[in-house]
Amino acid sequence: MAGGEGSRLRPLTSNRPKPLVPVVNRPIMGHILSQLALHGFKEVVATLHYLPDEIQNALGDGSEHGVCMTYSIEDVPLGTAGSVKQAEALIKDDTFLIVSGDALTDCHLSKALEFHKSRQSLATIVLSRVPNPLEFGIVITDDSGRIERFLEKPGWGEVFSDTVNTGIYILEPEILDKMESNLRYDWSGDIFPALLAEQAPMYGYVSDEYWCDVGTIQQYMEAQKQVLSGQTNLKPSGTEIAPGVWVGEGTVIDDSALLVPPVCIGSNSRIKRRAQVGPYTALGDSTLVEEGAVIERSVVWDSCYIGLDAAVRSAAVCSRVTIKRDSKVMEDAVVGDRCLIDVGATIRPRVKVWPDKSVERGSTLTMSLVWGNKWRGSLFRDLGVAGLSNIEITPEFATRFGLALGTVLPQHTRVVASRDSSRSSQMIKSSIMASLLSTGCDVIDLRAVPVPIARHFTLRSDARAAVNVRKLPGNARLTLMETFDETGMYVSQPFERKVEATFFREDFQRIDSEELGKTEVATGANALYKGDFFKLLPQSKLSRRPEVVVDYGFSPISSIFQGILHELGVTAMSFNSHSDARLAPRTPEAISRHLEELGRIVGSLNCELGALVTSEGERLYVVDDRGRPLMGNTLFAVFCLLVAKTRPATTIAMSVTAPSRIEEILVREGARVRRCRSSARDLILTAGQDDVGFAGDESGGFIDPRLHPGFDAMFSLASLMSMLDQTNTRLSELVDSLPDFHLAYEQVPCPWETKGAVMRRLSEEHRQGQRVELVDGIKVYDDDAWVLVLPDSFEPVFHVFAESPDQGASTGLVAEYAGRIRELGASH
Repeated sequence: MAGGEGSRLRPLTSNRPKPLVPVVNRPIMGHILSQLALHGFKEVVATLHYLPDEIQNALGDGSEHGVCMTYSIEDVPLGTAGSVKQAEALIKDDTFLIVSGDALTDCHLSKALEFHKSRQSLATIVLSRVPNPLEFGIVITDDSGRIERFLEKPGWGEVFSDTVNTGIYILEPEILDKMESNLRYDWSGDIFPALLAEQAPMYGYVSDEYWCDVGTIQQYMEAQKQVLSGQTNLKPSGTEIAPGVWVGEGTVIDDSALLVPPVCIGSNSRIKRRAQVGPYTALGDSTLVEEGAVIERSVVWDSCYIGLDAAVRSAAVCSRVTIKRDSKVMEDAVVGDRCLIDVGATIRPRVKVWPDKSVERGSTLTMSLVWGNKWRGSLFRDLGVAGLSNIEITPEFATRFGLALGTVLPQHTRVVASRDSSRSSQMIKSSIMASLLSTGCDVIDLRAVPVPIARHFTLRSDARAAVNVRKLPGNARLTLMETFDETGMYVSQPFERKVEATFFREDFQRIDSEELGKTEVATGANALYKGDFFKLLPQSKLSRRPEVVVDYGFSPISSIFQGILHELGVTAMSFNSHSDARLAPRTPEAISRHLEELGRIVGSLNCELGALVTSEGERLYVVDDRGRPLMGNTLFAVFCLLVAKTRPATTIAMSVTAPSRIEEILVREGARVRRCRSSARDLILTAGQDDVGFAGDESGGFIDPRLHPGFDAMFSLASLMSMLDQTNTRLSELVDSLPDFHLAYEQVPCPWETKGAVMRRLSEEHRQGQRVELVDGIKVYDDDAWVLVLPDSFEPVFHVFAESPDQGASTGLVAEYAGRIRELGASH
């Protein structure tokens, strides 16, 4: 039973359920699971209510403790017995044991089970003798152990025994028949008195082993002392390096530091010169204790900092607390998660500081500070972490993001940092760099570079990761922080989840100041890119000198690409070539204005083509020699057809939303087509597969993985001119040879809570008689037409795409399925 809030233990339990509160660096429930495994109980069901995700994430499938865990979650509290009734399907086949997940015990459960079976008992209660029975339920038994009387939490005038109910029960499954589902029942208040009245066989087994309810902070501190002093069979975590001294892996203790047993120190901690830890002290993982600090008779959780000459005496300090130099935390005080106790501050005895509070320098806190709210939200989206510049994505936010990233990465990992030319990106990148250094990562500073060069440099360097900060494509008011792996692709989603979990827990790694990371300014990134560029497209490859117009869209690529075009033998007229992220075209309207102007210039100068570069060098839009803008699937089809003609039998990757007409053309040319999910990151991931030679989308993003697995407008434009030269084709002629693409699209709002049901119903409706593809969403084929229903991963909407030989038919298909989505959504 692990559903309680542990309200009497607050602020220890403000951000975590009571079963996860650590005793000698191991959760209470972890101790219980180990005891269950020791006595042969391998199948464990946990009933949860308060912060259930925290328990599930911490304990998982239970294999770390030698058991197999399943979970039953109460949406509303059902009482100690009602919660077990809810889990009836998981336990009804055999005798079962109930144990509290937030009480410590080393009870010999095997003997209790033998007692239960020998008495042929319907219910056996494990009992313990305690000095003060007022807070417990008193139980009286006869000489055989049969229970004669109960009394819940008596006054002293009602105390007739010191034998109390421990909350550990051994029960037969038929006892569950005495309850109805979804009603509230308690064992001591409802079920056991009823059994007693029926004279059912109910016994009490008196255990002489250790048992502690851990119901108050005083009991919690006492439990630490009892386990450390060996009064129980429960063991502290770590290795006993000396009598009464347990230390975890990776912890460094200065020779002049004093450890007074009994003491338990977690993993990867650091105890500096002249510091004293102990006696009766538990120190968590990744905690730094500075010179001259004293921690005695206290509990300090993970990732804390105890400053120079600071003192913590008989107190409890939660996770990620900073206690600066000369500060004092006194007897029976409690400091909640993520608090800051500034220089020279004093926390007086019995004061409680709730999470996320600061105590000012030199002040004395004489009364408790109430805790504030915990920030919550989803961190990563499709391309990375995005939000309003300097409102949502602030230096403080970026610092936490950098700390989370650096904590997940191994120490002294080399990380590339780059940005666009905007001031907000420079500010955010500086914050990320500083926090990476503080976690021990080494930073390679690329400063302001185009995104393709950042990806390529990451691929070719010895860096294990990269962070790029820029304005979000499509919205200049938003800042985007994107993370790449060592290949230049977006990091994996499991890695993102680790960073996100660390970010929200603020479980950040702390590095000693002598081990901070180093910064170096990257040199030669442009030269490295050009070198690989020309290995694939030699300067002498073009047979003639084409004339083109390039609108750089205020992106930073002009400084390198103008020279590349010259070396390729291209005569280029350039404009909007100075780097200014604030002026860059991002919206469809702004892009259309730039293309309209570009078309006029190309037509008046009689050039072979014009090009517009957007998204910091990632996206490319083209105007042909007649001044016609080529966008969407038309430009994508041009690239695919040229690649198929110049690189026979290559594999071309495209999303499930790309027209089937393009695939038909490519198959006739001998190319292979690989479909993938519709997001940019999935296209990039697919482009990184060994046999893929080209990938692209309808938004001007084209990838040649021979250079790097990311969108690259520079290499795409140069490749376009090279392929036109090889095939001796004018761009307008190639465009005229393409079929029309009759695509239709509609976005359909749908509440989050009904999206799953809508997808299920649509899937069921198309199981028989039609070809259905489930690469991304539901794609239904019908002769020479198809329709795709794609649920958005981040917004409460569906995207509906359709293609057929006729535009009207495509529009009708979209309207039909959009209407069906609205109908199904309304029915739930």
